[in-house]
Amino acid sequence: MKKIIVLLSGILLGITGCNKPTDNPQPGTTPYELSIPQGFPAMTIPADNPLTREGVALGRKLYYDPRLHKEGTMACATCHVQQQAFSSSPAVLPHINLGWSRNFLWNGKIQGSLEDVMRFEVEDFFETDMSVLNSDADYRQAFKQVFGSETITSTEVAKALAQFVRTLISGNSKFDRFLRGEVNLTNQEYLGYELFYTERGDCFHCHATAFMTDNLMHNNALDSLPDAGYFAVTGDSLDWGKFKTPTLRNIEHTAPYMHDGRYATLEEVVAFYSSGLEASPTVDPLMKNLHQGGVQLNADEQAALVAFLKTLSDPDFISNPEYQPGK
Repeated sequence: MKKIIVLLSGILLGITGCNKPTDNPQPGTTPYELSIPQGFPAMTIPADNPLTREGVALGRKLYYDPRLHKEGTMACATCHVQQQAFSSSPAVLPHINLGWSRNFLWNGKIQGSLEDVMRFEVEDFFETDMSVLNSDADYRQAFKQVFGSETITSTEVAKALAQFVRTLISGNSKFDRFLRGEVNLTNQEYLGYELFYTERGDCFHCHATAFMTDNLMHNNALDSLPDAGYFAVTGDSLDWGKFKTPTLRNIEHTAPYMHDGRYATLEEVVAFYSSGLEASPTVDPLMKNLHQGGVQLNADEQAALVAFLKTLSDPDFISNPEYQPGK
């Protein structure tokens, strides 16, 4: 078992990534260099939306501006609260490491790039009134500097938001520092670590990457009559009940849990996977213990798994002033 754990650590530590500033930013802007955590791959940046300091600052301003909503009552940050790892109740997926994601929203409705999902947010969710933004001289000047035109459209708003969200990177949890050899886990946390990465706890199939998610769609045996999930997007009956695997990074701060927010605590989530699985026709084959209701962890093992999950919290991420308004 420990051999497997050591091997995993070596793999994660052996992968490093960096993102150099783009060579072709808009004239008058300053390239923005992302700081990629050890163990993360490089991030792909679209050629038509290079990261710049001015673009990121514009995206941050928009992220906190309630004028993004057609009625002027809601900003991105209304639901994506930094102290809650850019999530909130009842079941808002956190904005964490989305620069590496290709599937967005619980049911996978949007696939592609951050620009694609941000355009959905602007046009379909917020239904942003572009005339409101275009009436703001400061916004017109900022958009001209970043994108070369004073005329503000949903395309440029989505690009600016995407630039900011790409900077929302979490990779300095206690677990990350443990993998880097900087700290030790407690005995309880280490037991949870072993459970997580072996068949005993059986978490690693969907959550073993550096991002703590495979970014795929699964039916995790939540209900015998599950909600439609990905089926609503594809129309394929085999996709009924499938939802996006959420990241477990900062999971301590993103309650409640599951796509419908049914579990208030991590203890409840672990108890579900231990003995609460429900059979349905499209349950993922990775749920190998479905026949017995779950992995059947004892009380000490469940507590250890919760303790390990809390090592995925990144205090720097939820307090970083660069992610706050007006900084």
